[in-house]
This record gives sequence, C-alpha cells and structure tokens, in this order.
Amino acid sequence: MYRSKINKSRRWQIVAVVGVAVTLAGIGLGVASAAEQKAIPTVNCPDVKINVSVPAQAQNEVNQNLALLKTQIDEANKRIVSTQGQGGANFIQNAILGPLKDKRFSTINRIETAIGRNAPKPNLNAAGLSACTLNQNGNGGGATAAPTTAAGGAVPGANLGILTNSCKTSKLAAHDGFQKGDRCVSTEFGEVASAANDASLLITQAPRQVNRNQAFTLTVSTRNLIRDRFLAAGQGGYYVESSVLKNGIVRGHFHTACRMLANTNTAPAPDPVPAFFVATEDSKGGRTPDSVTIQVPGLPQAGTAQCASWAGDGSHRIPMMERANQTPAFDTVRIQVR
Repeated sequence: MYRSKINKSRRWQIVAVVGVAVTLAGIGLGVASAAEQKAIPTVNCPDVKINVSVPAQAQNEVNQNLALLKTQIDEANKRIVSTQGQGGANFIQNAILGPLKDKRFSTINRIETAIGRNAPKPNLNAAGLSACTLNQNGNGGGATAAPTTAAGGAVPGANLGILTNSCKTSKLAAHDGFQKGDRCVSTEFGEVASAANDASLLITQAPRQVNRNQAFTLTVSTRNLIRDRFLAAGQGGYYVESSVLKNGIVRGHFHTACRMLANTNTAPAPDPVPAFFVATEDSKGGRTPDSVTIQVPGLPQAGTAQCASWAGDGSHRIPMMERANQTPAFDTVRIQVR
C-alpha cells in the first residue's frame, strides 16, 4: 500500500513536469488527460458586506480588517496547493477550512467592535459569514474572485468598500442650492466623458509681476468645454444640476480667481474671499482649443498672488475625469504684486 502511494505521487509529479514543458516549448510533448489534470480547488467564502456608515475614527481599522479577510483567503488557497496529496479526505476541511473559519469570525468581530466605539455596534453576522466552502473547479471564489457588494457588483477601491453613496445615512441637513457648508448634496454627479473628451484648461499668458492696483490680463485656453451653463450660485444654483454632456463633451463654464498668499510654505486658509473672481460663460468653446482673455482690474495688496482658473459644470463642480490619473481642468500661476 505504501509503495502504491509513492508510485501515484511520482506519476503526478511527472505529469506536472510534462505540463510545464508543454507550456514552455509548445511542441513535441504529450498533454495529460483532463482526468489527470484535475483542477485544484479554491476557497469560496461569503462576502462581508458593511451596510452601515463607518465613523472616520474607525475607517483605518475597518479597512485593515477587510484586507485581512482577503489575505486569509489567499493564504488558504496557497496552503491547498502546497499540501496537495497530504492527509486523508478531510484534510482540507480540518487543517485549512476549520482554522480559516475561526480567523474570519475573529476578524469580522473586530470590524464590529471598531465601528461600535464611535457609533452603534452593528451585527455583521460573523457566525453566518465565517464558514467557507470549496470551489472544486478551481475558478470561482477564493483569491481569484472579486469581492461583491449586496447588489452583486464588484466592490470598488481594492476591497475598501463604499462609506456611502447617498444622503440617506448622513446626519447633515439637505443642501438647498445655496452656498452653505455642513450640508449633504443628493444631486447625482451625472455624465462623464471619455478620456479623449475630458475637459482641459491651461493659463497660457500671465505677468510675472505687477504693481499694486495695476490692471493686467490672463489668457486662458480651454478644450472640450462648452461654456454655456452657469447656474448662479447666489440664486440657489449651487450643486443642484447633474453634469451634462453635449456631443460627448461637458457643458459648463470656467472660473478665475486671484488670492494673496500669506506665505509659500503652507497651504493657505480656504475660507477668505479672493481679491478677484470671475466666471466665464460666453456661449463659446467646444472640442477645439480656444483662448479667453481675463481682465483683472488690479490687486490692492502687495505680496505673492496665486491666480487660478478651473473648469466647472453647470453646478460649479470641476468636470469628472474618466481615469484617476488624468489631471483635472485647472491651472494656477504666481504673480508678485509690488
């Protein structure tokens, strides 16, 4: 009996070597039958869905434990491969799936506890989500399957999950279209263009220095921006309209502002009103780059001025980009005011 097991093990090793040789050489060697190349099973665990708002204080700990759940599955799958042929029929269940269940139970409990320190402690059903099964075909679930949301789609953000995507979980008052903070905006973001059609902007001409109260001009070039939508923010048109495309490019406008910097070593306070501001909505612009001249009547204070231009959709939001590694439609220059 012992010799028979050794022979079977050697035959499996030979098949594995032949399989590798076929992959590398591509010709000249036979391929093992489907029965001999039986797929190695993978771990299939229930999705852990967090359907409550996660406090900011708990976000890092929750993210770490969500990542740990994925790592535990990966480790279990690697152990299934490395221990193939060991033990009896219940080896995987007793030596891999059993300990994995205990690890998952503890990890899910830690997520509940982390949230419960700064909010009502949720019940994520640790007991029901701890046990895992096997995918005998080697393709589903486990380390190869993407985590899913309650709706069945892939979880965004490399398993970080979504804190919220509506104002239903917010304790803030609803935004009413006026320029107020500590509000929750329920307006959908709307349409996003393809990468080649995303809005782009550049300040092409600006003085290096000007005198105090001296008028000067900035030249701004825009591309893929139809400048025909501007819902007056002071009249309740702030964040109320979804982004809209026309012929594949965004409809909106662009802003230009100049503010004085207290120094150039730290980020400035965001709340003071700038020394100069204007919105350009001239019913021009489009797919082809063009230029607009901005007239600045002068800056009353000596020092370093930061002049910036940025595109906005109808509700003043910078147009969304198709990819995260695209530069949004904005530009900035420094001007010395003497």
